[in-house]
Amino acid sequence: MLESEPFELDDEVKEALAEVIQLLNNSQVFKEYKAIELKVEGHQGLVSLVEEIKARQKDAVQFAHYGKPVAEKEAIKKADYLTKEFDQHALVIRYREKLREANDVLQHLTKRLEFQFNEQLGTQLYHYLKEHTLDINESKDVTK
Repeated sequence: MLESEPFELDDEVKEALAEVIQLLNNSQVFKEYKAIELKVEGHQGLVSLVEEIKARQKDAVQFAHYGKPVAEKEAIKKADYLTKEFDQHALVIRYREKLREANDVLQHLTKRLEFQFNEQLGTQLYHYLKEHTLDINESKDVTK
């Protein structure tokens, strides 16, 4: 069985990564996302709602386990109602919008990095192959 060695970034990559992270953290999109995230996490009404949803879902599982389909259905119905209430809360809607925006920025950055990396790798591979393969004209007359 092969053991994978821990992946270590060299110092130059670590510095570049730290710089990108700092730029992202200082961007307006991420500042807004973090601000709304703190509001959601600190909103006691939403925290209580999440706890209530989890409790009703747990009840539904227990009722199903003990063969109580009517009680299970009622617990599921209550959990669904509370979930809709949660989903329609203004802070949750705003949070999801900001999360989507932050995710879009990360996706764009990832695609740009991937494209640039692949382009650079392709160029290096092309030059390597060009330098380390026989010219077609040279390889025709190998027996002379």
